[in-house]
Amino acid sequence: MRLPSCIPGICLVAALAAAPITVAAQGHDHVAMQALGTVSFSTSCAPAVAARFDTAVALMHSFQFGRAIAEFNAILQQDPKCVMAYWGIALSNWGNPFAGFKTPAQLARGADAVRRARATGAGTTRERGYVDAVAQLYVEDPKVLQPARMEAYQAAMASVAAANPGDDEARIFYALALAASADPADKSYARQLQAGALLEPLFARFPNHPGLAHYIIHAYDEPALASRAAEAARRYGAIAPATPHALHMPSHTFTRVGDWQASIDTNRASAAAARAANQPADVLHASDYMVYAFLQTGQDRAAAALVKASAEVFRGFDPANVTGAAPASAAFYAHAAIPARYALERHAWAEAARLEPVGGPFANASAITAFAQGLGAAHAGDRSTAAGSVAALARFRDQLLAAHDEYWAGQVEIQRQEVAAMLARASGDTAGAIAGMRAAAVLEDKTELASVTPGPFLPAREMLGELLLASDKRSEALAEFRASLEREPNRYWSLHGAARAATLAGQPAVARSYEAKLHRMTLKGDRALQAD
Repeated sequence: MRLPSCIPGICLVAALAAAPITVAAQGHDHVAMQALGTVSFSTSCAPAVAARFDTAVALMHSFQFGRAIAEFNAILQQDPKCVMAYWGIALSNWGNPFAGFKTPAQLARGADAVRRARATGAGTTRERGYVDAVAQLYVEDPKVLQPARMEAYQAAMASVAAANPGDDEARIFYALALAASADPADKSYARQLQAGALLEPLFARFPNHPGLAHYIIHAYDEPALASRAAEAARRYGAIAPATPHALHMPSHTFTRVGDWQASIDTNRASAAAARAANQPADVLHASDYMVYAFLQTGQDRAAAALVKASAEVFRGFDPANVTGAAPASAAFYAHAAIPARYALERHAWAEAARLEPVGGPFANASAITAFAQGLGAAHAGDRSTAAGSVAALARFRDQLLAAHDEYWAGQVEIQRQEVAAMLARASGDTAGAIAGMRAAAVLEDKTELASVTPGPFLPAREMLGELLLASDKRSEALAEFRASLEREPNRYWSLHGAARAATLAGQPAVARSYEAKLHRMTLKGDRALQAD
């Protein structure tokens, strides 16, 4: 795999040229010299499996769950009484804790690992606490929904950490549970900040620990907090460059602060590593972040090539065989998102209206195409198609509500309101369009985007600014573009809109500042500006 010469803030070539950081004893050829980071996790298992156990946990910390399970199973071949190997298998089967709902097969495999752990009759009191904690994710009552399972798990891990004050790994996994169970509507970011307060001092003590860098990025994966993850983002790719996810995760921070070239570079490296590891879901997830960054910098030809390449990756994707950090739901999401972004971010409305439904089992992914079709049709004056998209989005919302997925139901409802607002505009109801888009913006402000997406397809406040500008409400439009940039820094169309609004509002100096930023951001771009 050929990596870029230097990722801003990471400089991967220098990191990879340095002596690799390993968790494996050199006697284990299968993991020797793999740069995974440094982990030390004490267990009562046989001393002969200690190094391999550390390797497995390091893989877990970079969300390489398939490889981790293989290591834990190999440990059990050597030490069938290693209760913590069953714990690792159970937690690895839960997968990415920030991802969507778990499948029945995942739940069955995890519950089986918990039963096997308990059947050994082995382990210390501390280790049994770990098993009891992970068991909260796999309670047999089907009425206990995933958020409640996560809530119970984080409370149980809090108890494990409190009962074992010398166990750094317990605190790390507890912090991860806090971040993963945070309410996306809680604008105080209480749990994210609590997680960060646990992780940051440990990162200072253990700067080569993969989980610490990884989970700090996740804890601060919000625009309001992203700058706190700068050091972790700078270092994670160098700590564990043998894992595609470690190369991708810094782009979460880069995206939240609008550092597009850094996001492009690290996702290019991640996608290449994921291809080499045969992890197509991770290729698609990295590509979604990459295409978003290309489009913010006006690099439309590069984005077009990625749209084509991603479609080819998806054709070879097997949702029943996912081994990396990105779950099947992320692959379907990226498959729908990438062509939708390509049309919408270029304001290619007719192209957006012609997008073909991608299908699949995930309503939030299917809703993306309906959203893009509806916006495209409304801009083109095709009210019938736009109305059909509004109805389709309502159906997807209701499907998600029926599945008790309130978060994604809320996101699809925002999309429905946005298309309805643009349909009102196409119908000549400008006041209704502005009011409807303002209502959608208020809803969007109340929640945060899931980590599966690099950003909104078109932010509500950006679209509101366009509506206000078209209605000659120049100062109001400028305020909305500024609000959009506060939430989504360095977005192409928000900068472009702010410059136009400032010019029309008689604020030439303000307009020049936005124009200068847009110019610097698009030096590699090939997009020709068109008047909307």
